[in-house]
Amino acid sequence: MNTRPSPNRTNAVSDESQLQVRPKDGDSALSLSKERSGLIARGRRDAEAIARRASVPIDALSETRRLAEEGDAVSQNDLGDAYANGKGVPQDYAEAAKWYRKAADQGHDEAQNSLGACYCELGDAYAHGKGVPQDYAEAAKWYRKAADQGHDEALNSLGGYYVMGVGVPKDYAEAMKWFRKGADQGDADSQRHVGDAYRNGRGVPQDYAEAVRWYRKAADQGYDYAQWQIGEAYADGRGVPQDYTEAVKWYRKAADQGHSWAQNSLGFHYAHGRGVSQDYAEAVKWYRKAADQGNSYAQSSLGFHYANGRGVSQNYAEAVKWFRKAADQGDAWAQGRVGEAYRDGMGVPQDYTEAVKWYRKAADQGHGSAQNGLGFHYANGMGVPQDYAEAVKWYRKAADQGSAYAQYNLGAFYANGLGIPRDYIQAHMWFNLAGASGDADAIKNRDAVADKMTPDQIAEAQRLAREWRPKASQ
Repeated sequence: MNTRPSPNRTNAVSDESQLQVRPKDGDSALSLSKERSGLIARGRRDAEAIARRASVPIDALSETRRLAEEGDAVSQNDLGDAYANGKGVPQDYAEAAKWYRKAADQGHDEAQNSLGACYCELGDAYAHGKGVPQDYAEAAKWYRKAADQGHDEALNSLGGYYVMGVGVPKDYAEAMKWFRKGADQGDADSQRHVGDAYRNGRGVPQDYAEAVRWYRKAADQGYDYAQWQIGEAYADGRGVPQDYTEAVKWYRKAADQGHSWAQNSLGFHYAHGRGVSQDYAEAVKWYRKAADQGNSYAQSSLGFHYANGRGVSQNYAEAVKWFRKAADQGDAWAQGRVGEAYRDGMGVPQDYTEAVKWYRKAADQGHGSAQNGLGFHYANGMGVPQDYAEAVKWYRKAADQGSAYAQYNLGAFYANGLGIPRDYIQAHMWFNLAGASGDADAIKNRDAVADKMTPDQIAEAQRLAREWRPKASQ
């Protein structure tokens, strides 16, 4: 028969009390009362204990930590993961490394790999000052520990430190050692660096074919920089037969991934019809992709196409805009073009002072055309006080690099004694050099100066021209 509990709790207690006082139970009432008292007392103590525990933060990793401290390798690895990722505990790479090391020492393969990653994270922390004072030497120390565990990123980072001399002495051979370890493990970034080492002869004898071999390993993994370098190798015929079509193929692989230098190179090949049909519009398309990523070479080239109406409508203001972007990044050629724009008032208001400013930026980097332009402004007092000696200084710098315009100008200053003592031998020599570039006025002036010279002086001037060699930019 189904029964339902009585709704009257008082009656229930009364019934229970009746059981306690039956004569046949003897002392059972007393013992039951004691038992009940014990149950009540224990209940109170348990409640108080639960209340106390509720007021203390619960460590979700307490069991993992207990097992780890007892030497369980799996728990030691799990505790390392917790500290490495900040799960259940504050993130702490040093503490993570401690527990990974304990597990790794027991042969736990996952912990051994994680230990390398953790050391690498510590290296990154010191390299970038993340939570600790920036300290490249300390970063190198941790990268080395990770590299010793075979961690790819650490092998690459440590190699990079030796290349740059950051935190360790600069040592290309040592850099190559670490790059090669990573490359042999199949790391594309390390393979790229091994390729760079062979291309530049740093830490190993220069070997273009070997460079291409390592670039190809990285390129086959889709590494865009390596694909671009293979394109460069085919374009220049270094390590492989020169082949513009093959160069374009590799440039396009990298360019399609957004590599700005490959996009710039592809633009160049379209502009000059190398490996593809010449197509200025297509060149502009690729230059723009690279320029929009801040590539200064592409920005300069895009400015050139706007200035000359190639692949786009001629637009001097737009040309100056792109030249200026490249110039602001320190591109000397673009700085010279901005100087020309202000000199001629093309795309900007004519302003000789501004022209001189930009010419000087480029000239100070050794740009010959800008040095000649700066000399011209000093010669004519445009944007600066007229100063023939200063004009000669800048003309000479450009002339020594082989600028035919500057050679002509320097010849004229020697012939007329402007800013420098008159010297027909020097005048003849510089006019002669400028004339070799096809400057008809230079040849005419050379012959005019020769009419004022002796045969011996002419012979000396010709000897100087014959023995002249261009100097590096200065």
